[in-house]
Amino acid sequence: MRKTQLRLIATTIVILVFGLVAAACSSNNKNATSEAQSSPTASPTPTSKAIPQVQALVPANIKSKGTLTVAADATYAPNEFIAPDGHTVVGMDADLAKALGQTMGLKVNVVNATFDTIIPGLASGKYDLGMSSFTDTKEREKTVNFVTYFIAGTSFYIKTGGPNIGTLADLCGHTVSVEKGTIQQDAAQAQSTKCKNAGKPAVNVQIFNDQNQVNLALSSGRAEVAMADSPVALYQVKKSGGTFKLVGSPISFGAAPYGIAIPKDSGMTKAVLGGMLALMAKGTYKQILTKWGIQSGAISHAVINGARS
Repeated sequence: MRKTQLRLIATTIVILVFGLVAAACSSNNKNATSEAQSSPTASPTPTSKAIPQVQALVPANIKSKGTLTVAADATYAPNEFIAPDGHTVVGMDADLAKALGQTMGLKVNVVNATFDTIIPGLASGKYDLGMSSFTDTKEREKTVNFVTYFIAGTSFYIKTGGPNIGTLADLCGHTVSVEKGTIQQDAAQAQSTKCKNAGKPAVNVQIFNDQNQVNLALSSGRAEVAMADSPVALYQVKKSGGTFKLVGSPISFGAAPYGIAIPKDSGMTKAVLGGMLALMAKGTYKQILTKWGIQSGAISHAVINGARS
């Protein structure tokens, strides 16, 4: 579908959803924000009711299933990670996924999956949606559609006492840990080539299957620097109790939208856009981000395929 057509669809959905959003949505617990500061996983999660205009956009085959299977790599706190019970996926994306499903009148099953397997799993029909801090890129848009919902960039963090890294150029000659299939992997490998072309030592890029392994490589001294999306890096630094330190700017490079990944042939793109616009309109979206302390990444309006050129 051409982008002009997608924008026309988006405009139509805005009109439809905003028409009844105030009447159709439930009220939220205004105390959730203060309670969340000490224990986000134990805090009440804002919810929504089914919205007829959004339900009408859900394809018949999904309605008949009654449940959306949403994939997330649950090693990326606070966006998605495993709860203390050892199996439940929690975090910003899990909360948004459940609220999104509620607008469609559907149950949501958030399943843990390795990051670089999620988009192939969407293409094969294994998952209905991917909500795992996906940066919406032109390359990924070739395989899936995205509905944008957040802004993040990349941050560097080190073990306290490690090298002072401010930019990608500072990585030359250092060992860096990154998660497989991420924009951080792409950036670190591209920078290594630039370092060599400039006659400088290459970047030793260590690639791991999940972010937990990235963090372990840093804490154990196998890596000097770790890279992650800005909210995730900040969370790890705070959680480490002084073991890790953020270096450079809070967003060192690559500020870009997150997108909910949707199979192109599923017919779900309009429903996901409608549901996200409804959550934004009623305030549930902002309350969920605030619960997890990442409201600074909020956007005012969701769009289809909003990757920056």
